[in-house]
Amino acid sequence: MHRILDRLGPNGPYLALALTCLFGWGFKAHCGAGWSGSEQYITGCYSDAVPFWGLRGVAAGQIPYFEARMEYPVLTGALIWIEGLVARVIGGRGADAADFLNAVTLGNAILAFVVLEFMRNAGVGVRRQYAWALAPPLVLYLAHNWDLLAVTFAVAALLAARRGAERKATALAALGGAAKLFPVLMLPLFGLGALFRVGRSWPQRLAAAAVLVAVAVATWGMVNLPVAALAFENWREFYAFSSERSGTAASVWELMAQFGWWTTDIPTRNFWSFVLFAGGAATIVTVGWRKHAERPWLLFMPVLAWFLLTNKVYSPQFDLWLWPMIVLTGTRVRAMALFLLGDLLAYFAEFWLFAGLEGAWPSATQSDILAAAIVRGVAMLWLIHGAVRDDAPAWTLIPPPAAPRPEDRPTPAG
Repeated sequence: MHRILDRLGPNGPYLALALTCLFGWGFKAHCGAGWSGSEQYITGCYSDAVPFWGLRGVAAGQIPYFEARMEYPVLTGALIWIEGLVARVIGGRGADAADFLNAVTLGNAILAFVVLEFMRNAGVGVRRQYAWALAPPLVLYLAHNWDLLAVTFAVAALLAARRGAERKATALAALGGAAKLFPVLMLPLFGLGALFRVGRSWPQRLAAAAVLVAVAVATWGMVNLPVAALAFENWREFYAFSSERSGTAASVWELMAQFGWWTTDIPTRNFWSFVLFAGGAATIVTVGWRKHAERPWLLFMPVLAWFLLTNKVYSPQFDLWLWPMIVLTGTRVRAMALFLLGDLLAYFAEFWLFAGLEGAWPSATQSDILAAAIVRGVAMLWLIHGAVRDDAPAWTLIPPPAAPRPEDRPTPAG
């Protein structure tokens, strides 16, 4: 397999990603936008783009937050509006949900290529590039939702931190948090890195950490405050919805409730989910600090994995948050393969559960979802263990490629 990939040359990952994106488009688009007979669940072709076209004012060109409801953070809402505009331009007066689905797929494909380009420019190994370019989660989720926007910011932030560009990394993570909240989990790691930087006095450390806090607050506020000031109720819907929703079928808390092992009370779930995450994240950072104190950003992957395991909501596409971080910093190949298997099992188990509720076949039960969640959960715990115990991946130990100096850049002929 390695020989085949090597023969593709330096452009091999681009060709592989193009093929993956083609499969991702076909996986969702083959159903079209007029679902019938629960086919969106039976075949797994469900996409949030289809209901959003009519239910969130996208077809009418309404501006998110100001004219239409939007249960996503501001930058994701902006992306949805842009893709709706593209769909209306391409489809003209007859534009429909299928056009919007294609626009969403195109937007996510562009972001997937941006992530690959970030990896290549950072000197990430070719095998890791192929692990992204040929990622099964891209097939499942390329046209599913808009999470790749936040993923792109998170990858950019991680790679900026690797270059030592702390302020830029912080700003990028804050922008990611304005697209989907999970990139903000990087911010404490960046702050701890500044606070415990070797070779600096404590006043210097405190000042550096304070600057990062200011950068994060200013960047996030720059994006959010104008919308919050003018359309507060619609702006806050994402945060209220996140707090009030009960959970999803594959989350630990929902599974325990379904089998009678835990309460269905939402405030109780919120409290214990936070307590368990905070305690586990602190443990991961404390143990992992022994090996990765100079590169605390390496601990983002295990912290994010633990967040997903303990969160009351675990939607299928959340695996796309974690996979690029596993690609960049994972050290256990078998654990990575097991995670991909668990992702695939959980995806179809959850959608086949919905199919069964509508009397369709194939169908699945909560027991099937539990089995899939166990496979995925074991893989994630394995990855967490490797992340805090193993040495840093080889590519992170090589100095990042230097930007060309002005005198080294080619000048126009003549």
